[in-house]
Amino acid sequence: MSTYKKESHLRSILKGISWRILATTDTILIVLAVTCLLGNCSIDTAIKIGVAEFAIKLVIYYFHERIWQNVLKKGKVTSRETLYKTISWRIIATTMTFIISGAILNSFDEIALFIALTELFTKFILYYFHEKLWLKLPLGRIRNFFFPKK
Repeated sequence: MSTYKKESHLRSILKGISWRILATTDTILIVLAVTCLLGNCSIDTAIKIGVAEFAIKLVIYYFHERIWQNVLKKGKVTSRETLYKTISWRIIATTMTFIISGAILNSFDEIALFIALTELFTKFILYYFHEKLWLKLPLGRIRNFFFPKK
């Protein structure tokens, strides 16, 4: 169990940015791998999907974080609660990946679905460990780093 205290908005934003950097890198690599495996290798498409996801999901991630702030009020976060949070985010994020991929590929077909399903597994693991890492970072340290008291 990890101690939990309400996070600041700044911490949620920084946590979202760190997650989006990790997740966008994973998405770009997945899109590139999937398009290459299917004979239509496209770094352009991979970057377009990654950039669109970064922008759209950063906003959605922030609101997901703030909602979970209200759910996890009791002081300790169990692995089960982290798992539930991971599952709720994966449902939202995988759906968004399918929609974004389909829109950029101009087809909501098996390629967009394969990208989303592949991401489902890689991101599930990455997100869970990202959450555990951020639970270990003491609250206030980030704020003090960026805005030191005089």
